[in-house]
Amino acid sequence: MPDSPLFIAAAVAVIAMAIAVIVAVGLKVLRSFRELGTDAERATYKTLHAASRAGQHLRTGLNPSGAAKASRQLRTLLGCDALAITDTTGVLAWDGAGEELKPFLMELAAGVLDGGHTAVIPAGEVQETAQGRGAVAAHPAVERAAVIAPIRTGTRVVGVVAAFAPAAGAGLVRATSEVADWVATQVELAELDASRTLLMEAEVRALRAQISPHFIYNSLNAIASFINTDPVRARELVVEFADFTRYSFRRHGDFTTLAEELRCIDRYLLLERARFGDRVQVSLRIAPEVLSTVIPFLSLQPLVENAVRHGLEAKEGPGHISITANDSGAFAEVTIEDDGVGMDPEQLRAVLAGHSDGDHVGLRNVDARLRQVYGDENGLVIETAPGEGTLITMRVPKSQPRHDA
Repeated sequence: MPDSPLFIAAAVAVIAMAIAVIVAVGLKVLRSFRELGTDAERATYKTLHAASRAGQHLRTGLNPSGAAKASRQLRTLLGCDALAITDTTGVLAWDGAGEELKPFLMELAAGVLDGGHTAVIPAGEVQETAQGRGAVAAHPAVERAAVIAPIRTGTRVVGVVAAFAPAAGAGLVRATSEVADWVATQVELAELDASRTLLMEAEVRALRAQISPHFIYNSLNAIASFINTDPVRARELVVEFADFTRYSFRRHGDFTTLAEELRCIDRYLLLERARFGDRVQVSLRIAPEVLSTVIPFLSLQPLVENAVRHGLEAKEGPGHISITANDSGAFAEVTIEDDGVGMDPEQLRAVLAGHSDGDHVGLRNVDARLRQVYGDENGLVIETAPGEGTLITMRVPKSQPRHDA
């Protein structure tokens, strides 16, 4: 029965046990928190964590969205009433109190943007600026001093970090300057990322330019030679030529799949065999499981073109190109081998180092792009010698960030 002494005693025992468990868990959590380190260590962790989170938002450069998210973390670091970030044209973000001063921040920051030196503006002067524009009359506010530090990238001032507090002590001045320097580093990294992207796009354009002058001219000549003797084949070659150029000169995506690149190579070789006939022999051995691997756009076709132009074209009699793609654990490994004239290893090293202009620009371009995307350890591996042909190996990680293919 619920009213029986035995039932009541059992209920009390259960409640007591539950309280004991809760207390034990609470003590364990408290001990775990204490085991994180001293107060100083925890403060250091919080500072680094806040800086890390702010940095993630600034890696796209100075823009309103990233600056707004970063300013919350940076205000926590400085412990100020308000923190603002600007570029050279306007306020990108304001976090904290005193937002009635926001319309006048660019006026306060004008000297810093022009001269590039940190400015400390006393509370009275900040208020005078606002009062002169009628802001304080409309929005009464606690007086706040301002510390405004420049965000420098190279020799340029690209914005400011402004901290507002009741008083601008030496500690806040130094800390605001350090935060501005840290923001500048993140902006420089963002500019570096953007420059790397532009460089990759320029290198793809260079590859397209390399394809354009000689290959297109020779292909059209080959097609023209069949117009009278074999018009059906001429029409087929025109279609292959159109498909090849459509792929090579497409305007979207820096990446593609291995399958798409191999289709491009197939069209390229069809057009080259129309020129050379039986002089160009090709064999392929492709593992199906690597066909979906994402690779940089136009990273294989220039290697095959190099084999034809610099390996087989200068060779007497027929030549052979072997293309393989294998699953190699965490990598897809592609090899392109020809039995052509080869080249001097010293000359090859000069080409890859960018010390030789003209021929083999495709090799240098592909090698540079692979190293930019996957790191220096994943460039081309090339084995060659005069009269011994050339073997090129490209290893691409199968697991990589999602790209626009």
